[in-house]
This record gives sequence, C-alpha cells and structure tokens, in this order.
Amino acid sequence: MSAESEQEQIVLHPRDVKFDLADLPMHWVPGEPQVTHTMNVLHITLPEGERWFVDLFKQAVPLIKDDRLREDVLGFIGQEAMHAEAHAGAADHLDHKGLDTGPFVRQMEWIFRKLLGDRDLTGRAREEWIVERVGLVAAIEHYTAFLGQWVLDARALDGADPTMLDLLRWHAAEEVEHRSVAFELFQHLDGRYSRRVRAMFVVTPVLAWAFVRGTRFLMRNDPTGAKKASWREFRRASKLGLLPTGRSLLREIRPYFKPSYHPSQTGSTEQAVAYLASSPAARAAESAH
Repeated sequence: MSAESEQEQIVLHPRDVKFDLADLPMHWVPGEPQVTHTMNVLHITLPEGERWFVDLFKQAVPLIKDDRLREDVLGFIGQEAMHAEAHAGAADHLDHKGLDTGPFVRQMEWIFRKLLGDRDLTGRAREEWIVERVGLVAAIEHYTAFLGQWVLDARALDGADPTMLDLLRWHAAEEVEHRSVAFELFQHLDGRYSRRVRAMFVVTPVLAWAFVRGTRFLMRNDPTGAKKASWREFRRASKLGLLPTGRSLLREIRPYFKPSYHPSQTGSTEQAVAYLASSPAARAAESAH
C-alpha cells in the first residue's frame, strides 16, 4: 500500500490524553541536560504556535470546497489543540521546578499573536493573508513530520523518562498521521510553487533560530547549574542518536523544493498508527470514551 493510500484511509481525531509529570526530573534524559533542554524547546515554542495553527485553520475552513479535506482539517485542528495543551503542561512543570520559561514564551506570543496574527483586512486581502500563513504552516509541518518520524525511530531515547517519552512519541505519531493536511489545504486554496518555496525559505531559518535560542535559554536558566549549551555537545549527542544530526536536517530541506513533492513521502503512517495503538496515554484516552 502506498503512503498516500495509507493516508486516505486515516480518519483524524484528537485523543484526550493526560500526562502526569509530577515526578519528572529536570533532566529527563538521564545525564543529558542539553539533550533534555533541546527537546524542552518544544514545550516553550509549540503551545503558542499550535494555538495559532488552530485559529488560522478555523478561519480557512469556510474557504474549503472539498468535503474530505474539510474533515481532515477539522481533525487536524482537534489534534493540534491537544498538542498545545500537553506541551503547555510540560512548560508549567519547568516553571514549578524553578526554571522560569516566561521570557521566552512571551517572545513566542509576540511572533504568533502580533507578527503572524490577524490583521485588519477584509475580502480578498483577508483571504490572501490566510493563504500566506497556511503556506507557512505547510512548510513547518514538513519539518514536524520529519522530526516526528525521527522521534518514533530514536531507540537511543528509550532510556528517557517514560511519561515524557510517551508524550513526545504520541505527539510525533500524530504529526506523522496528519502530515499531509496543511500541504493539501495550501494546494487546495492556492498551490503556487513560488509561494511554497518562499514559505520554506522563511520557515527554515526561523525554526533553526528558535531551537538554538531556546536551548541556550533553557540551559542558561537551568536551576541545577547545567553548563552552557555548545555545538560540540550537540554533535556528540547527534552521533549517539539522542538528537537528529545536522546533516539529516539539511537533507530534509531538499525534497520540499521538488514540484512533485507530497508529504506522504516522509514518514510511515503504519508505524505512527501502531505507536498510537500502544501509547499508554493514547490507550487510556481511547478507553475513557
């Protein structure tokens, strides 16, 4: 079965997951403060970004003329709302442990609420601003699909705290599961190749900046007195399989520029669905309904 035909058979739905992080250690990848905090960047960037996804896609729903795509977008909205809540809970845990995430989170609020937020536009201009931002989301989702598949495959992380690892892999699996939705929405509303390329040129350096700045911020403010973040430490962790390598991240940019690109070419729906069937949090959520 092809990746696209796999995707066509998935009915996207949010899972009302719960994660008890009360006993989570500050460095939940044992002995690896920088690896932990590089992953923790997700908790301080994603809540604002995913709430922005949700608000934006709700605005796009009335523009959709395809019933199946509308259903997928509504499923995407539900999943992203749950992702935002889960990561916000993890950020709150950092605050309770004495690492004040507020300064960085406020920067994310400015980016998503002010810079990329709604503008006083009507008619065609309003629709164009919606489509422009959907193009950015499609580019971001290319990276989240790659990172989601990487997290599912990363056996080196198996020794991490099991609750946090389940949170990350549940989220990773849903990113792979819904990886085509934003791209297909963009194609439906506009689909211009030049716009797709422009979005990727904007998104790539901003995501790199967020992870580098976020890791440095968390390491600098770690109340346990962790060392400063360093590129040497990143390279060491990457070689151990605890973080993606820089080469793999750079390699992932190229496919998006192919005119024939489709997100189904990245990641395994079958593997994502299998993890969601075994995830403790996802199973608990499903059995509660």
